[in-house]
Amino acid sequence: MLIHPFSPQTLPPERFTYPFDYEPHPLCIQAAEVVKQEIQRINPSEGKMFGVLIVKQGEGLAFLAAYSGLLEGRNDWDYFVPPVFDAQQPDGHFKQTEREISAKGGDKQMSQALQTWLFHQYQLLNAKGETKDLIDIWQDYHCSPKIQQKFPLPPGGTGDCCAPKLLQYAYSHDLKPVCMAEFWWGPSPKSEIRHHGQFYPACRGKCLPILTWMLQGLEVDPIPQKEGINVQSLEVIYEDETLAVINKPSGLLSVPGKDEDYSVALLAKAKWPGSIPVHRLDMGTSGLLIIAKTKEAYQHLQEQFVKHTVEKRYIAVVKGQVKESEGRIDLPLRFDPMNRPRQIVDYQHGKSAVTEYKVLDTSQKEHEAVSLLALYPHTGRTHQLRMHCAHEDGLGCPILGDELYGQKDYPRLCLHCDQISFTHPLTDERMHFELPNPFADIFY
Repeated sequence: MLIHPFSPQTLPPERFTYPFDYEPHPLCIQAAEVVKQEIQRINPSEGKMFGVLIVKQGEGLAFLAAYSGLLEGRNDWDYFVPPVFDAQQPDGHFKQTEREISAKGGDKQMSQALQTWLFHQYQLLNAKGETKDLIDIWQDYHCSPKIQQKFPLPPGGTGDCCAPKLLQYAYSHDLKPVCMAEFWWGPSPKSEIRHHGQFYPACRGKCLPILTWMLQGLEVDPIPQKEGINVQSLEVIYEDETLAVINKPSGLLSVPGKDEDYSVALLAKAKWPGSIPVHRLDMGTSGLLIIAKTKEAYQHLQEQFVKHTVEKRYIAVVKGQVKESEGRIDLPLRFDPMNRPRQIVDYQHGKSAVTEYKVLDTSQKEHEAVSLLALYPHTGRTHQLRMHCAHEDGLGCPILGDELYGQKDYPRLCLHCDQISFTHPLTDERMHFELPNPFADIFY
C-alpha cells in the first residue's frame, strides 16, 4: 500500500510548504514518526533522505512516503512511492545500453546520448495537470545562454529526490498535496553534515528547477523572510578619516546578496560615501568588522588579509562538551555545487581550512552540555568555523543556532567576532579592538 491513511492530530495548513525553507508542519512530523517504523524494519545500511507528503484523499487525509535515489540498491519497496521513471529494469533500454557502453570500455558520446535519453523520460507533472520533461524544465529555468552552455544537462540523479517522487505520485493519482517535509535517517555522509532524524529543506541544485515547475497551480507558502534585523544606524566602535570599526549585528548581511540589498555595505555607504567593508561576516555572525573609507585604505587592509597579518578571534557557543581543551582543526572545504551555500569536506579538491580553538567555559543548557570556545581562523573559507565545529572530523559540536550544520535551537547563530588586530594603513600603528561576550546569559 502506497497511500497511507492516518488520523490527523491537528488541522492542515492553509497553504502548501515552501520546500526550501520551512518548519515541518505537525502533520508531517506525525507521518514521519510512522515512516520511521518502516525504515527501522528495513534497517538500511547507509544514511538516506526520506520524505513525507500529506495529501487530501476524498474528505480525509493520507500520507505518501519516499526516499531519495535507491534504498539498499532498490527502487521498488512496497511502502514507498515509485521513481518518476524506473531506469533500473535489467532488460530496459537504459541498462542494456549501459552494459553496451561498459563492454566498449566507455564511450563519452554514447554516455551523453544515453543520459539525454534518460532525462527525456522524466515527464513531470504540475498541479495544473501540465507535463514537461526534465531537460525542458532545466533549460527553461536556467534561461541564461551562458549557464545553458556550461550545463546543458541536469546533474546525474536529478528527478530522483524525495520531493519530485512524492508530488509526481500525488498528481498522477488525483491526490491534492497539503504539506511536505524531508528528514535524514542514519549516519551522516563523510563529506557533509546530516543529523539523524533531523528535517532538512529540499536541495536547491537539483530540486529548485523541478519544484519551481511542479508547484505551479498550488497555493504555496511565501518565501520566508531571511533572518533580518531593523538597523537604522551602525554601531561604530572606532572611527577616523581613513577607516571605521563597527559591531555588526547578527541578521545583517555584510554585502548585498542576490535577493537582499540591506547590508553593512549599504548602510556604510550612506554614512560614509565611497566606503566599503574590507572583509565579511556571515549574515548570522555578529562582531567586529572593518570599513575602509578610501580606496587606498581598502587596498592596504586587503593586503594585510592576504598576508594573514590581521588577527581575529571569534567566540562561539557549541552543543556538547569538547573533548580537548585546545587544539587545531585542518579540514579542507569546498562548496556543495548542488546545495549552495553549504560547504562539504573534500580532501582531494577542497581548499585548505585551518582553525585553532580553545575551550573557555562549559555549562548546562536545558539538560544539555554547551561549551564556550575561542576560535582563531588561519584561513578565511566560507562557513569555515561552522563546519569545523559541526563536522565529525572536526569538533563534532555544532554551533548553537546553526540551522545549516546543526539545528535552529537558538534565536540566532551563536558566533561572534570579539577581537581583531591590524595595522593602521596611514599611521602604521597596531590597532586592537575587543567586544564583550554577547552569550554571557547562556553561562552565567
